[in-house]
Amino acid sequence: MIITGKKFSKPAMSRVKNGDVVLTEEQKPKKRTRLDLILVEKYPEYNRSTLQNFIKSGYVAVNGEIITKPNAEIITEEDAPLEIMLTVPKRETPQDLKPLYEDDNVIVINKPAGLLSMAKGQFTEESTLEDYGLLVHRLDRDTSGVVILAKNEATQKMLRNQFQERKTHKTYYAIVEGRPKLDEALIDLPIARNLKRPTTFMVDPKGKESKTHYKVIATSRSGKLSLLELKPVTGRTHQLRVHLKYLGCPILGDPVYGPEKSPKTRLFLHATNLEISIPGKDSNIRKTFTAPLPKEFQEMMEKN
Repeated sequence: MIITGKKFSKPAMSRVKNGDVVLTEEQKPKKRTRLDLILVEKYPEYNRSTLQNFIKSGYVAVNGEIITKPNAEIITEEDAPLEIMLTVPKRETPQDLKPLYEDDNVIVINKPAGLLSMAKGQFTEESTLEDYGLLVHRLDRDTSGVVILAKNEATQKMLRNQFQERKTHKTYYAIVEGRPKLDEALIDLPIARNLKRPTTFMVDPKGKESKTHYKVIATSRSGKLSLLELKPVTGRTHQLRVHLKYLGCPILGDPVYGPEKSPKTRLFLHATNLEISIPGKDSNIRKTFTAPLPKEFQEMMEKN
């Protein structure tokens, strides 16, 4: 029977489901799967976030065609040819850093400004501190100075516990803009995440306990800069940078907590000393490791 002059009120797919229309094999919709989900199954050594970054960066080709959208739907029927090609980018060669100290359990290095402490996600093309040993603690990318790394998991755990239990002692040097009102003081101001800018922190009465001892070591001829010795009691993220900003003396070159018109230089924050216990033959040994102040600190103070 042929019915004319009447339109179907049902959507096309509803008519198919109800049997009003029969599709041929060619007309039937093909099974499709998101590209990032296909890669998660095919490359379990990488997490989904890393694989999505690979796709966006143009490192994934499907049947010879580069796809840059992680949510691209790929036909995955058994009879459909599917060739996935992942080209993992080459990583930077780690810098040849001469250790400040090294034994069978630890390696201590003077981290240069600009070196990442750890990969963001599961993969990074940059070299990181993790290329030199097992990570124990971190310094901001733009902070230089003493970092201790472990060579085995037992030592890593032992060292990390000391940081968590505040049994380590750290000393930093920083060049700040201006000069604090007091030559020496304890900054006891709690810090919390800045919800308006989630990657930053701020002084907040409801934040976590944060304490920093500071001492003015020198002032530049113009009086515009000061060299401070900083000894954090607690180890909050960005603690020194946030505390000094609150005092009205931001660290020179700080792109996040410094004034917008501050000179475009490196962050003048350097971890100069680290006192910590390391494994010995018969018992733990208390040691202090020192990274000399970078020459640009002295040069900056002299020319200002």
